[in-house]
Amino acid sequence: MTALQKKSGTFLAHSNALPKRLPKRRGNGKVGHVNRRDFLKTSMAGSASAWAISATATATTDSTLQPLPHLPSSEWDEATISQLRSALLTGRLTAAAITRHYLRRIRDLDQRGPKLNSVIELNPDAAPLAQALDRERKARGPRGPLHGIPVLIKDNIATHDKMMTTAGSLALAGSIPPADAFLVRRLRAAGAVILGKTNLSEWANFRSTHSTSAWSGRGGLTFNPYALDRNPSGSSSGSGAAVSANLCAVAVGTETDGSITSPASYNGLVGIKPTLGLVSRSGIIPIAHSQDTAGPMARTVVDAAILLGCMAGPDADDPATAAAAGKMAPDYTAFLDVAALRGARIGVARKYFGILPAVDKLMEEAIAAMKSHGALISDPADLPSHGKFGDGEDEVLLSEFKEDLNKYLTWLGPSAPVRSLAEIIDFNERNKAREMPWFGQELFLKAQAKGPLTEPSYLKALAGNHRLARDEGIDAVMDRLQLDAIIAPTTGPAQRTDLLWGDRDTGGCTTPAAIAGYPHITVPMGLVDGLPVGLSFFGRAWSEPKLLGLAFAYERMAQGRQPPRFLASLPG
Repeated sequence: MTALQKKSGTFLAHSNALPKRLPKRRGNGKVGHVNRRDFLKTSMAGSASAWAISATATATTDSTLQPLPHLPSSEWDEATISQLRSALLTGRLTAAAITRHYLRRIRDLDQRGPKLNSVIELNPDAAPLAQALDRERKARGPRGPLHGIPVLIKDNIATHDKMMTTAGSLALAGSIPPADAFLVRRLRAAGAVILGKTNLSEWANFRSTHSTSAWSGRGGLTFNPYALDRNPSGSSSGSGAAVSANLCAVAVGTETDGSITSPASYNGLVGIKPTLGLVSRSGIIPIAHSQDTAGPMARTVVDAAILLGCMAGPDADDPATAAAAGKMAPDYTAFLDVAALRGARIGVARKYFGILPAVDKLMEEAIAAMKSHGALISDPADLPSHGKFGDGEDEVLLSEFKEDLNKYLTWLGPSAPVRSLAEIIDFNERNKAREMPWFGQELFLKAQAKGPLTEPSYLKALAGNHRLARDEGIDAVMDRLQLDAIIAPTTGPAQRTDLLWGDRDTGGCTTPAAIAGYPHITVPMGLVDGLPVGLSFFGRAWSEPKLLGLAFAYERMAQGRQPPRFLASLPG
């Protein structure tokens, strides 16, 4: 999600007059390796079905508070990477058995039962890959920390296999990138089983000012596993819902502004938006190079730290990773310390309070608990630039989007279904019934009208953003109060999905760290009326070790994650 959508509503309030805005950045069709023409034919019927389900979810007034019947359960629900690795080491489980377990759970919960619709495409080679990893373990031992662990990745991250990479758009149906994204190569090298691709807010929620998170033309609508009438947030909607519902061990999301941390909060997860450059962006369908990054989504801080270590690494194709030289850690679990809060100086960004009294209550309880564990609290510790960003983020994202997307489409080569943003705009116009039944492409049109990145308006906005987010923002308050981290509520609880009016603004603290390119970690804080809310830790560039230690200590103390119950709906 981005500022443009926040204003306009990747979280929109109901109104008779729709406000101007840009969405949060970063369906049910489970499809195999098919050609683009066949896929487009079948997706028309599939998408129509998904839209019908979506409309029902939007209009529902039922308040069924009982879990849906016949939900499958397993002793491996909520299993951590460490638990799975232990079972693999002792021979109690094999990678093939773990993969079969998650594939069955996807069948039972994602494709049937509650029909979360979080997985847009399964990897037809997942089972053979798992079997090969079992043979490799037996012959040579594990190749890395994720050997045999199933991972789902967002459908804007390139894989060179039998799966498509489409950002949820029918315009890229059939697109098989020429190579894996760098982070995917890192995951494979660590031994991960790439289980499939997750649905997302189409184009990482950067198409319309009135979009609905978790919907894509290709994939339809993803549902929140805590209550099916609630939105899982975006744009990493499918990754968030899938991890929360135990459809995989961990997943990868991407964020430009809030697209990892917001769905992590909505789905009761740990989410990490790393410092810009810690994880390579090459091979990821972009929004804007000055803010884009991929990051882990997991049920525990330990799992998120393991995944981050496997994803991070220098990449010659992404110049931003050069800045991370000497700052990357091969194993981020080394920084996890249950006593990390003792003596830590933590600032409270109180101007982000006021979302709901119940969220504020959880924050006050968290602050009191941190104090009781030895943290030194500075309250308030508000950013001097709070509320001063204006339209600067919008200007930067719109300007960078056209250039960055056109570069990605060029990288796809001659087999690319479309070659430019202009061609995508034309495709959407010609396929309105499937691509634009609920909202349009206002952001695409604005981006197409932007000039080159030498334009003074862009350069001024970029410099101003960095000054406000860094020098007069996070760095300023941390220098003045000598802080180790800043905390705030990540966002409010999940709102009802509304395809007619779009997203509603539930507040949140994602923008400063997103614009600065600084790290941001969210951890489950508790439930508000049965829906999860997260506590955010953010700080200076490359402070992942410090933030992870604090997040881990808080998680162990608070035990805020509660698994979803797949309720049909909630009142209110």
